[in-house]
Amino acid sequence: FCSKVIKTNVFDKFIIAIILFAGLLVGVQTYKEFANRHIEILTFLDSLVLAIFTLEAVIKILAEGKRPINYFRNAWNVFDFLIVTVCLMEPLLPLDAEFLPVLRLARILRVLRLVTVVPKLQLIVGTLLKSIPSMFYVCILLFLLFYMYGAMGVFLYGDNDPIHFRNLQTALLSLFRVTTLEDWTDVMYINMYGSDNYGYSPEDLARWTPAPTASPLGAAFFFVSFVLIGTMVVLNLVIGVIMNSMDEMNAEMALNERIKLRRELEDPIREGMEDFHERFLELNKEIQVIKKLIQKERKS
Repeated sequence: FCSKVIKTNVFDKFIIAIILFAGLLVGVQTYKEFANRHIEILTFLDSLVLAIFTLEAVIKILAEGKRPINYFRNAWNVFDFLIVTVCLMEPLLPLDAEFLPVLRLARILRVLRLVTVVPKLQLIVGTLLKSIPSMFYVCILLFLLFYMYGAMGVFLYGDNDPIHFRNLQTALLSLFRVTTLEDWTDVMYINMYGSDNYGYSPEDLARWTPAPTASPLGAAFFFVSFVLIGTMVVLNLVIGVIMNSMDEMNAEMALNERIKLRRELEDPIREGMEDFHERFLELNKEIQVIKKLIQKERKS
């Protein structure tokens, strides 16, 4: 019965509606005056949402039949179960008022459960997670680019523009601003026209005491090349990595769907093979334990 329930569209849509309602409930609780006036209703609704999520987890576990452990083999199910468990622990733990709000932040995580019930969101999140290893190498390339341009910026423009290039760490931060395209032309113009002609106020000149030097062509080439490489080229690399990971994730989800359909079909031979495989693993563990005992006896 439970297996039939979780496969219906009504069940999925109902859970999605409850997740959205839980997110709305968290948003309402951020208005303290309103929340204090209606604390009893909000508490009841919060408990009702938690009860529904708990019942959902129980139904999904019972739907696995003789193998409830299969429920925990799905990472999304584990995520759902952890959120429900943390929320259930909130009234039971004797925490001080100082730490209780931290535990209550778990309510916000209920909104993330929307990812676990919408396949397209699972695809996007899975793609981002799968792209992390490749993104690591892109980040290394980006760091090398920042480091090289940062050191060049200190050597070339540290005297003229100490606010942005007085040392390496300040130069790296300024280059990060440039990659966000947030008034990056101001940084470029300071070094194109000299700090005494652009960007620096009299107070800045008195405080930082720069040695103004203009570099129209050099500064233009330096910053334009950095923007083109750091923003355009690296951004395309990131997009390429994500698209490649999305293709892999699509293939993986399609394979998992086929495996799921095969498991749902009754197949005595396959079930017998699964039981045999589990028994074989148990026997293998017992054999390993016996070998260790024999080795200890021989040594003694």
